[in-house]
Amino acid sequence: MMPGKKRVVVIGGGIAGMGVAHALMDKAAEAVEVTVVTKDPFYMTGPSRPLLLTNEQSYDRMIRGYEEAARRGIKFVFGTVRAVDPAERIVEIVESPTRPATVNRVEYDYLVVAPGVVLDGNGIEGYRENWWRNANVYEPGRVDVLKQRIWTAEQGAVIVYAPRQPYRCAPAPAETAMAIYTVLKHRGVEKNFRIIHVDANDKPQPPPIADVIKQRYEQAGIELITSREITEVGPDYVVLNDGERLEYTILAMLEPNRAPRFIEEAGLGEKWFEVRSPQDLRSPKYDDVLAAGDVAKLPFPKNQEIAYESALFAANKLLEMLGVGVEPFSAQYAFLGWAYLGNLEGKLETESVQFGLNFTTKPPKASKDPVPKKDYTLQKDRWEQSYLNRLYHPKPM
Repeated sequence: MMPGKKRVVVIGGGIAGMGVAHALMDKAAEAVEVTVVTKDPFYMTGPSRPLLLTNEQSYDRMIRGYEEAARRGIKFVFGTVRAVDPAERIVEIVESPTRPATVNRVEYDYLVVAPGVVLDGNGIEGYRENWWRNANVYEPGRVDVLKQRIWTAEQGAVIVYAPRQPYRCAPAPAETAMAIYTVLKHRGVEKNFRIIHVDANDKPQPPPIADVIKQRYEQAGIELITSREITEVGPDYVVLNDGERLEYTILAMLEPNRAPRFIEEAGLGEKWFEVRSPQDLRSPKYDDVLAAGDVAKLPFPKNQEIAYESALFAANKLLEMLGVGVEPFSAQYAFLGWAYLGNLEGKLETESVQFGLNFTTKPPKASKDPVPKKDYTLQKDRWEQSYLNRLYHPKPM
């Protein structure tokens, strides 16, 4: 490290972590040494994973490596964070299963915590014994499992579950339900299945398009149960918190979300990383430790746009503390998004609804086009690819 440079360690190589890393290189490359600690030597995007079920997306378009970011001067350590010691400014690391960690501890002057979320079903009775019966769109291997099940089953009952907010990517459970319906309709077996969406919230998420999702469900014959939680998972059934028992042959349950344990153990928050404000993402206890992305306790949805905007706010605070005298990044918590709502005719051509949320106003302002369109699916694809190209590396179209 060059004399005078400050060591900035970023935990997490996702959109938020890489957003911070690139932002610092853009504005303060001469003043910082940026090291990203991330579990895998690659990144796989999340928003388009439901389209893997319908064969409209492929892994080769979703995965990026870190080599081009490293070429820029960002350093990488591949491994899992075991502990953070804010008093000593140390991050302890367990080596990656695929690459040996070059170090087992990293010292920092500033730390940005952006590891994403943990899916934790351990509070659900029977989950530990029956976890393998469940699959969802949140992890690559589980998407494959869910895809295989819905493309081969001939009859049965499908249960899709959304836990209480906050959880990552609010529309994903509804997107999953509609993708499953689309595949079953495409195969001509949809009448042999009962599809049930159980939602622990009072309406399907996100709220601005709950009415559109409900209408779509009515057209597809999908049952919706709201304001109830799954409290038990059995080999072929789930139990809700009011005692109702529902049988399944395919279970697509999203487990409750939380921050990784090392955050609570380091005194940085309990379920989520505590921040001073949405604009000041420093820990209330430590000026030199900040959060970004889904792990931060923010009064907003946990999605890619919010994660990236939080990365810019974190970078702005770091630039201010570094005293480099540069213009801050323009950042605001407002976004335009899209939710996949399948295809009622069973065509493998997903239609999406567009919606927006602007949290810069009080109360927050919502907007939407209530008519699902194929073009919105294409817009979402271009939006996702733009992030991958900007933070990782472009791929030929």
